[in-house]
Amino acid sequence: MSAEPAAGRHTTSLPEVSTVTTLRQRNRALVLKHVILAQQTTRAAIARDSGLSTASAANLVADLIGDGLVEERGSVSSKGGRPIALIGPRAESAVTIGADIGERGVAVEMFDLAMNRIDREFRGGAEEESPEKIGVDLQDAIEALRDRNAGRWPTLLGIGLGLPGLVEVGADGRQMLYAQSLGWPPVPVASLCDVGVPVLAENGAKMQTRAELWFGNARGASHALVALFGRGVGIGVVTEGRLLQGSHSSAGEWGHTVIERGGRLCRCGNRGCVEAYLGADAILDAWRSTGATFEGTGWRAIGELLTAAGTGDPSAAAIVDDVVDCLGVALGGMVNLTGPERIVIGGWVGLRLMESLGDRIESAIRRHSLSRPAGQFRLLDAAFGGDAVATGSALLPLEAMIAADPATQDRPPR
Repeated sequence: MSAEPAAGRHTTSLPEVSTVTTLRQRNRALVLKHVILAQQTTRAAIARDSGLSTASAANLVADLIGDGLVEERGSVSSKGGRPIALIGPRAESAVTIGADIGERGVAVEMFDLAMNRIDREFRGGAEEESPEKIGVDLQDAIEALRDRNAGRWPTLLGIGLGLPGLVEVGADGRQMLYAQSLGWPPVPVASLCDVGVPVLAENGAKMQTRAELWFGNARGASHALVALFGRGVGIGVVTEGRLLQGSHSSAGEWGHTVIERGGRLCRCGNRGCVEAYLGADAILDAWRSTGATFEGTGWRAIGELLTAAGTGDPSAAAIVDDVVDCLGVALGGMVNLTGPERIVIGGWVGLRLMESLGDRIESAIRRHSLSRPAGQFRLLDAAFGGDAVATGSALLPLEAMIAADPATQDRPPR
């Protein structure tokens, strides 16, 4: 009979050990993320904000220092006691790469563990490209970064891609891009980038939201909308401090919600979509249809439109009035639907509009919202400007490292 109690003790201890180990891994990840988000903090602040005991926080910090992921950065004086050590991410311990990928090219940026940008590389930009050409651009840009940063390349955590469309994970674990509005067939993400390191992808608007949620103007918000306006239009919806994903990671395709039945033809094939009124090509096509001539199809052309409207050109002024009202309609509906405390507008078109039209845009959103939620949000520019998608994409490998518990992974060299 002596064997049975031994077996009983064995079967009950395993879940207990597993639970303790899992809890420690989760707390370790919590502390690491706190340090990266704070950039500079103290053991006491980590304990307070993470809900850990002072002793537990100190032990986990020591563990992360031992792994070379965080470091002490001097100290500050305390009230009558010993100096308080400052803790921050050890920037040189690892690097991560984020790519902003559009239909015309790529912007690829490299960051250290403290999310300081180290280097960047651009490819394409002049005209629309096929998925195959985008893949070539991406590979070339990454290789250029690798050549210039050969000494740090072994510490690369992975590559994050911000893509123009829906990104889904199949039953086999493979990520697929569905860019209906660009007329692309389904594209395996692996075909765009295969350089021997982990590659993670997500929709570009969500990448902008991730950057703003971690370090930008959505930081600390429990409920926020982070809108991206470029050639395409998208949005990230933050609920209870988390980015809304949807059942297949497709939440956020706000640019293809309809604001006018039977309206303008959209690139996706439907009519009356938000993007058909607020995407860069839609805005400039509307201006061109008035007989206007201007240079290019990008930042400069949108600037010319705004300048013309501001200097009394009636056709340009009418186009701008329509853009502001459509934006108010589209975001006003989202205010009623989600009740945000903040709305952040980014993307190169959004930033251009906010420069000179921020007050008008805010008034239009409030005018097209119910009065109660209309008085409960703040409107802000995206803090990261044109780097938002690449920055958010670079956070994907960093998030994966944090979530996976660095103690169980190959540690970056010290």
